[in-house]
Amino acid sequence: MSYAIVRNRNVNSDLNKLYPEDRSIHEWYRFVLSFPPHLVRQYLERFRVTLDQRVLDPFCGTGTVLVECKKLGIAGVGIEANPMAHFASQVKVDWNVAPDLLMEHARVVAEIAHEKLEQQGIEDNPLIQIVQYERALLTLPLDSLKLLLTDSISSLPLHKTLVLLQCIEEHRDERFYRYERLALAKALVFIISNLHFGPEVGVGPAKHDAPVVSSWLTCMSAMANDLRKVHSTGETNSIVHLADARQIAHVLEPRSIDAVITSPPYPNEKDYTRTTRLESVLLGFISNKAELQALKRGLVRSNTRGVYKSDDDDQWVMQHPEIQRIAQAIENRRIELGKTSGFERLYARVTKLYFGGIARHLADLRITLRPGAQLAYVVGDQASYLRVMIPTGQLLADIAQSLGYELMGIDLFRTRLSTATKEQLREEVVVLRWPGSHADT
Repeated sequence: MSYAIVRNRNVNSDLNKLYPEDRSIHEWYRFVLSFPPHLVRQYLERFRVTLDQRVLDPFCGTGTVLVECKKLGIAGVGIEANPMAHFASQVKVDWNVAPDLLMEHARVVAEIAHEKLEQQGIEDNPLIQIVQYERALLTLPLDSLKLLLTDSISSLPLHKTLVLLQCIEEHRDERFYRYERLALAKALVFIISNLHFGPEVGVGPAKHDAPVVSSWLTCMSAMANDLRKVHSTGETNSIVHLADARQIAHVLEPRSIDAVITSPPYPNEKDYTRTTRLESVLLGFISNKAELQALKRGLVRSNTRGVYKSDDDDQWVMQHPEIQRIAQAIENRRIELGKTSGFERLYARVTKLYFGGIARHLADLRITLRPGAQLAYVVGDQASYLRVMIPTGQLLADIAQSLGYELMGIDLFRTRLSTATKEQLREEVVVLRWPGSHADT
């Protein structure tokens, strides 16, 4: 069965974009390649989710599914192992703050930060040339600096950011604290730093200076404006757990989920911890290599930078012939091309670990699903590993069926150009149903 996605805005290049009318709350902090709110709405409607039901996003990222559910008055629960993304999702589904008081406190903090910088001979205006500073610039501890992408933020903007963080801490008000930190994360990524996304995270031309306090205050104002629009909305229960999607039964009650809408990582070389590295370090979610490794161990293995000797998720797909064939094809291609780097030697293994992790997730998920629960997994075909095609959607569907799920269809969401093969790859929605037979045993 195939269910083609059709709507007025059906131009392929626009399908994954955030529509202007959807920006409220979603834009507080959002992964560049997050799947769009309108896709969430489509499957909520298709699954006929009602206000007395509960929707799960087990790879919730920055909370697109949860925010959209909350806007519609539907209870949502998310699982996210990246602490920065988990934090963002938590804040984005908490609308219980008075926007006017939020802005009043933010303006006080901004004024104090401006005064501190001025006392140091620093203006928060890149157009004003600074001759000299009255003291050495603040920086991060060496262990933390080593985690950052080289030149991802220049020394003066970093100093001003650390001064602002000090002011937020010194004048901490629990009613506003989390919003203020999330607004700084947004400003850091898109205005203050040297980062750019195209679509992978990278480092662009260095900015000697950038507006920090004013950029943060602009983000705070956008938050307050959004809260004014949604503040009267009835209370809807939204919960976000900091947990591993392969161990969902540890945090969710049995038979508590009516629908699943999610987009797990794809099997490629995208290291999702790099995307959030700068703000994760500056906000204190990770501060050294050991903490970064601990974070990665809680993620499905989708890239070679997160693979460890003790990993054994591949055991879950030892008997899956197509996954084994693809992994062997990748290894054969590596040998044929004479590729010998440590990362390239892991391509075949990470492919098996990825699908094994997905199998673990789907197996553990079963006990949390109510009979008849419907599921939508947004995934994309890949050719990142030496141009060997990985039909992610079809393989996920095969794994799900082997675990007792019913395959209702694989919908084409859009196509996208592969940077490896220059061919169009399918991005699909795998639609499943849980009949309930295996979860009871």
